[in-house]
Amino acid sequence: MGLTDTFVKQVKQVKPAGDKYTDGQGMYLLVNSAGKYWRFDYRFLGKRKTLALGVYPAVSLAKARTRRQEARELLADGIDPGAAKRDAKNSKLIAAQHTFEAVARLWLDKTKSERASTTQEKVQNWLANNLFPAIGSLPISTIKPRDVLVAVQRIEARGANESAHRVKSLCGQVFRFAVAIGLAERDVTADLKGALASVQTNHFAAITEPHEVAKLLKAIHGYSGHAYAAAALKLAPLVFVRPGELRSAEWVEIDLDAAEWRIPGHKMKMRNDHIVPLAKQAVDILRDVHGMTGHGKYVFPSIRSGDRCMSENTINAALRGLGFGKDVMTGHGFRAMARTILDEVLEERVDYIEHQLAHTVKDANGRAYNRTAHLPARRMMMQRWADYLDALRAAA
Repeated sequence: MGLTDTFVKQVKQVKPAGDKYTDGQGMYLLVNSAGKYWRFDYRFLGKRKTLALGVYPAVSLAKARTRRQEARELLADGIDPGAAKRDAKNSKLIAAQHTFEAVARLWLDKTKSERASTTQEKVQNWLANNLFPAIGSLPISTIKPRDVLVAVQRIEARGANESAHRVKSLCGQVFRFAVAIGLAERDVTADLKGALASVQTNHFAAITEPHEVAKLLKAIHGYSGHAYAAAALKLAPLVFVRPGELRSAEWVEIDLDAAEWRIPGHKMKMRNDHIVPLAKQAVDILRDVHGMTGHGKYVFPSIRSGDRCMSENTINAALRGLGFGKDVMTGHGFRAMARTILDEVLEERVDYIEHQLAHTVKDANGRAYNRTAHLPARRMMMQRWADYLDALRAAA
């Protein structure tokens, strides 16, 4: 006959070594001076073993019987319930050590070579300011979509929709990394599709009419600000790279004799190495700059410290100083300027232009061209572009 709740509650130790009261099917109650303990005796692979089911009253008679049944089911499946219990405990310990913050910092370190130092700092700040306070201390394997949603909705509530989407995307990258190293089952951010308000796409302001470009170029060449900023401003329309690529340019990447700038993939948006053929005018500007900054790492160092590159606001601030508001022209706008005029005015081949903009261009078989594709033709196109800009400025 099995035990009853009343008996379990009232029974006291009788023998000095403790007493055992069986409930059947291998389970019994061990009563000693320290307390009342549920135990389950079983045999696995010919060996007698005992499984602890809990301590009364925290574990009631009914709960102990449920645990006994679960152990019997494991045995029926050929699994040692004692080993299963240890594995579950170890998994919980591992999960507790691998919090979202710990995994995110590991991911940041493992992938830092893929990002520019300034981008790495931004990503660290986004995580530290927006995700770590909310879910940083949670074991990453236990985080649910709702946990992430609450964190990013706080950003959205501030009116920073674009930042909310960016932080959600970063969170997804951390989860996919956790999946890859066996610390999470899936990327829970996949369940948040459509949960945030969509971001309205804002195109960077750009001047694309040749007669207006002429005025802009004339103003740029008359800029009387800091020498580094003046040189970067003159070079920007000649190379039409992204602003971050321009300001973080390093002398080790540039071969003035070969008139070539090779930007490593970790600095590029598409993560592929990129070659920028330098027109004669671009080489002349860079030779002048070399006399000022050639002893250091960066072509355009920060005015405050040579150990850092130029601020991301320098070019736009210079344009504002010249009278071109952010709704008229931006540092990024030089790309749209080149894309439009090279195509519509100079009638250059669109695939050459796209290559030079570092956009992905595929061949007839759907394969992406490599960085050296059409390089001689692009070199000539870049010289024609520089000559065209000189002619515009001269006629202004």
